[in-house]
Amino acid sequence: MGIIEKIKEIEAEMARTQKNKATEYHLGQLKAKIAKLRTQLLEPPKGSSGAGEGFEVTKYGHGRVALIGFPSVGKSTLLTLLTGTHSEAASYEFTTLTCIPGIIHYNGTKIQLLDLPGIIEGASEGKGRGRQVIAVSKSSDIVLMVLDASKSEGHRQILTKELEAVGLRLNKRPPQIYFKRKKTGGISFNSTGPLTHVDEKLCYQILHEYKIHNAELLFREDATVDDLIDVIEGNRKYMKCIYVYNKIDVIGIDDVDKLARQPNSVVISCNLKLNLDRLLAKMWEAMGLVRVYTKPQGQQPDFSDPVVLSADRGGCSVEDFCNHIHRSLVKEVKYVLVWGMSARHYPQHCGLSHVLQDEDVVQIVKKKEKEGEGKGRFKSHSNDPARISDRVKKAPLKN
Repeated sequence: MGIIEKIKEIEAEMARTQKNKATEYHLGQLKAKIAKLRTQLLEPPKGSSGAGEGFEVTKYGHGRVALIGFPSVGKSTLLTLLTGTHSEAASYEFTTLTCIPGIIHYNGTKIQLLDLPGIIEGASEGKGRGRQVIAVSKSSDIVLMVLDASKSEGHRQILTKELEAVGLRLNKRPPQIYFKRKKTGGISFNSTGPLTHVDEKLCYQILHEYKIHNAELLFREDATVDDLIDVIEGNRKYMKCIYVYNKIDVIGIDDVDKLARQPNSVVISCNLKLNLDRLLAKMWEAMGLVRVYTKPQGQQPDFSDPVVLSADRGGCSVEDFCNHIHRSLVKEVKYVLVWGMSARHYPQHCGLSHVLQDEDVVQIVKKKEKEGEGKGRFKSHSNDPARISDRVKKAPLKN
């Protein structure tokens, strides 16, 4: 029996099992088994070199956005409108068969937009090059899920289910669970508050399913069984997702208003070029890019070429800003002067831990170099060692 057949058999058993207090331990074990099998499904087959068929493209720009959706929902047309890169669009399905990149120039930054082939139901099992599409999506900063506004809401649920099956968690934060494997000592179970979804016995059974008999487990929130399995697996990717409803020109205004009021959603029309500016603004807000301008000492700030930072790519502190310019710069910094939203007054003296905000201006003040040695009595410092232990011992006298 293959892995896919085993997963379907366990899913059928879960559907047959009634959910109550007596069966929660059994259902928890079944969920752990499914998670293990899905992880095996994503691993390359044994004996292979590891290099499979894919269409990964080189990262470029300050951020990366992936377009995901069913065939013929308007992904290629949207890429052409936003970037100017030509991507073939036609009225038949699967027009795009590979990954086509484009660059969006927005707010002085360069954002890479990837047009991926349409995925179908069963993509997590490898149907229709689904695995390659999802692998590229994992390397992106955010996901734009392009949906047809005239179709049913079930499309969004199918796509979300396919992405969650391969470890992508959309618009969720990592669960507040501390987990660490140990060599000895058994399982240590603690929680900082009351737990309503799991208990100690259920956690032990799930850990034993993964053959973990020595570990430290601490719940900092009221988490579920799925959250615990995600933490044990350790390969989940938590990403922001914007739901883009295209083709709003073929539905009524009441339906458009209903879709637009949903969280993390934007309604557009590629045919009539409607609301594309709102989509770019929403995408910029979700990416959280921070533009920092440099100011040389005694000169005006340089607003032409900002240093772009991101919380997902390194961080937004002054230390991250210095590392972005050059790794050795941090050792030479005495303090920095900051103008902008993050400063309480202008200019503010800040250290390396200060967190910068969008459109801040930063001037770096370096430590002064040591003065020249001088000669004779004008010598600035002595060459003698500072400590007695550092003195060089004289060689013993010869008899």
